[in-house]
Amino acid sequence: MRNRALLALITVAATIFVSGVVGLIVSGGQNSTATQSQAGPSAPADGPAAAESPPTLELLTEPDGSPREIADAYLRAWSRGDFEAMREMVDDPPGDFVARHRDVEDALLSSARFTPEAPVTRGDDTATFADDTAEVPFTQERAVPGYGTWTVRSTLRLAVRDLTWKVVWTPAVVHPDLAEGGQIVRVTSPAPPQGPVTREGRPFPKDSWAGDYLTRLSSVISGGAGLPTEGTDAAWAIRLENPGQPARPLIEHRPKPAKQFKTTVEWATQAAAARALDEVGHPAALVAVRPSTGEILAVADRLGERGAFEHKYAPGSTFKTITAAALLEAGVTPDTLVECPAAYQIPGYRSIPNYQGEDHGTVTLRQAYALSCNTSFVRLTIERLNGDVLVEQARRFGFGVPIETGIGGTCGSLSHPENPDSLAEDSFGQGTVEATPLCMALVAAAVRSGEWHPPRLVDTPEVAAAQPETVALQPGVADGLRTMMSAVVTEGTAAGDGLPEGTAGKTGTAEDWQGGPDHAWFIGYRGDVAFAVFVEHGGTGASAAAPIAARFLRAL
Repeated sequence: MRNRALLALITVAATIFVSGVVGLIVSGGQNSTATQSQAGPSAPADGPAAAESPPTLELLTEPDGSPREIADAYLRAWSRGDFEAMREMVDDPPGDFVARHRDVEDALLSSARFTPEAPVTRGDDTATFADDTAEVPFTQERAVPGYGTWTVRSTLRLAVRDLTWKVVWTPAVVHPDLAEGGQIVRVTSPAPPQGPVTREGRPFPKDSWAGDYLTRLSSVISGGAGLPTEGTDAAWAIRLENPGQPARPLIEHRPKPAKQFKTTVEWATQAAAARALDEVGHPAALVAVRPSTGEILAVADRLGERGAFEHKYAPGSTFKTITAAALLEAGVTPDTLVECPAAYQIPGYRSIPNYQGEDHGTVTLRQAYALSCNTSFVRLTIERLNGDVLVEQARRFGFGVPIETGIGGTCGSLSHPENPDSLAEDSFGQGTVEATPLCMALVAAAVRSGEWHPPRLVDTPEVAAAQPETVALQPGVADGLRTMMSAVVTEGTAAGDGLPEGTAGKTGTAEDWQGGPDHAWFIGYRGDVAFAVFVEHGGTGASAAAPIAARFLRAL
């Protein structure tokens, strides 16, 4: 630059000298003209003797500022997010200059500190300065939340434009590998679920109607402290995306493994159960279990306070499944002919009516079960069973048995019948009989598998140690019950409810002990899924509960 400065000084001096000489010449010419004017007429103004105007010479000066000054000002503006000020220092900035920088800042979510290095200046040793350029390497340092310090080196290029140093901007100023049309973006992955998850390791479906169970399970597993059921730290990455090139991560954040634990619930089964209850206008619940293991596959509960596991209701005619098991053990077969009158008078005691006084005459036990004949089951119970037998049979299906799911729960109960009236009422699920939806799902599961398995929501050593024993049904009982439950769907009270082929079940309509409308039940199985549907004050099992089961099974 010393040669450039000396050359400029010489140029300025020469300009002053030439200007002075030209001034003297012009002045002399003017005096000569005046003399001629006194001597006589002058030549025409536009004639060959007319004097020409002297050339105009510009005074050359140094450009405004210096590369270091402009670079410092530019980086200071960048550090405080003043993109408009940066734009003013750029030669021919793109129309979206400010927007591009804001997008980068939105992706990085951090302030930057810039450290420039010494400029490297280049010129052509002429006095015009028009081709002068400079490069200022700089370091960009950011404290990125969730990652730490991120450092990248770039170069700020400058050039003289109209005797002013300007930044020659390209995307590489932001990042050396960023091309035109490229962008720096933040990509976030869903936060890993914490607390209870499905057996597949997935978070529970949205609006699963299982929230009370997850909250309770979180509290139990964590010793009462509770665990969040949603992830709190998502994985994310800052990526550089150039046109026609694979995206390249610049920063990656991988959170610590989520503190979670698996349940026995299947994601698809839970989703199907929840959606089956969405449009039900009464408090309701649907519990599904795996017959071969007792694992709870779904619990969708709109009863509140974990009612599907904790609240007991009269099971109504679904309890006839247990009464039928006792009758099959006593020697009655599904093909045994029985009477199904509109009412049956217990000798010396009360008269028991059929639902709505229906009279089906003489039918098989399979048909009596499929049509849900109260009178048939009362008569056979009075004639062939007793209170001890019925209570013991109910116990084989979990009634009165302490269970441990991982969050507690209960099954069902009934008192020892005091007289034939009580025995008759218990035989069709009224009287002292009461059960949870979980309990009745296990009843259906036992029919399907031939064994009653205790339920569990999690597989932990504590739960395993507290489990009651599996109970096998007597030979021939499960086969007979399967025949009878299939008949309910093909020719009985649940025929026409849209249940998929292969479904077996039992409807139930139970009187409310509080005097309200009847409760609706439907229990059943299909494949290796057994279930119970309960609708509080819903009406009949055929009209209210069975259609819910059909929606559930069709969604699987």
